[in-house]
Amino acid sequence: MEYSVVVQSISIISLMIIIGAILSKSFKFSEDTRKVFISLILNVGMPCIILSSIFKVDMNQNTFKMIMIVFCLSIVINVTGIGIGWLFARLFFPKSNKRRELALLAGLGNTSFIGIPLCAVLLGPKGALYAAIFDAGVDVTIWTIGVLMLQKDKSYKIHTFKAMLNVPIIAAVLGLTMSYFQYKPPGLVIDLVDQLAAIAAPLAMFYIGILVMSLQLTKIKNDVSQVWLPILIKLVVLPLIVSFFLTFLILDLTIVQTLLIQSMMPTLTLASILFAKYAADENMGATTTVFSILLSLITIPLLIYLMNHFLVAI
Repeated sequence: MEYSVVVQSISIISLMIIIGAILSKSFKFSEDTRKVFISLILNVGMPCIILSSIFKVDMNQNTFKMIMIVFCLSIVINVTGIGIGWLFARLFFPKSNKRRELALLAGLGNTSFIGIPLCAVLLGPKGALYAAIFDAGVDVTIWTIGVLMLQKDKSYKIHTFKAMLNVPIIAAVLGLTMSYFQYKPPGLVIDLVDQLAAIAAPLAMFYIGILVMSLQLTKIKNDVSQVWLPILIKLVVLPLIVSFFLTFLILDLTIVQTLLIQSMMPTLTLASILFAKYAADENMGATTTVFSILLSLITIPLLIYLMNHFLVAI
């Protein structure tokens, strides 16, 4: 992977975030505004990126095999991150009642908002497809292990499983089914999907920029003493561990690149929403999300440079 392409992509992402921060001054960032952004990104942009990638990739038995490998490795990586976060939280904050939040923030990454668009730019349609499958593994981890950790009664309900049936996952299943039966939609549909896919990255970065400007200073002061832990694990420790173990696996280069890039992603953007749903510390989720995103603009190109030279060539 050309390092200059990585730097250029991260620079574009940074500029989009800055634009979002500037735009935040022109309107009030209310709950309704947040819902509009999230709905457009998750229900329009992301599904179209997934479908666009599937339509451009030649599907065969080997490709489906690779998809299952990415999905399984995604769950393994996510669970590993959560486990490391839990162990570190017990070690550094033995009396804290926020170990659940710290563990989930350390293991679950922003593999949809940033990961899928970034893989699409750096790796092309196949990379975007694998990134979407990796994100499906993140969703499964969130609504199984994540929910089990956050719920007080430690049980699953019907709405928990319904939450796994989000639009990006439905798009992935639908697209893969169409591809498996070798059905290609009309050109008009493909062109529409391609154009709608282009809105995902800008909207996601604008949302992050607005989120940065909406974070209150008092929230940052309350959480800064603990959020360094999940940020360090998510942005540095976990990617290095994933890189080390991938050197022992014989995988397609695009899969290796996708797994590494997705493992480098900052903390889950929707962490604060997830925590609020289960009466956890949503302020900590928002603070960690913002700081990890800003720091990832430095750590992602730096880690890619180091891995190319010392661990696994990507």
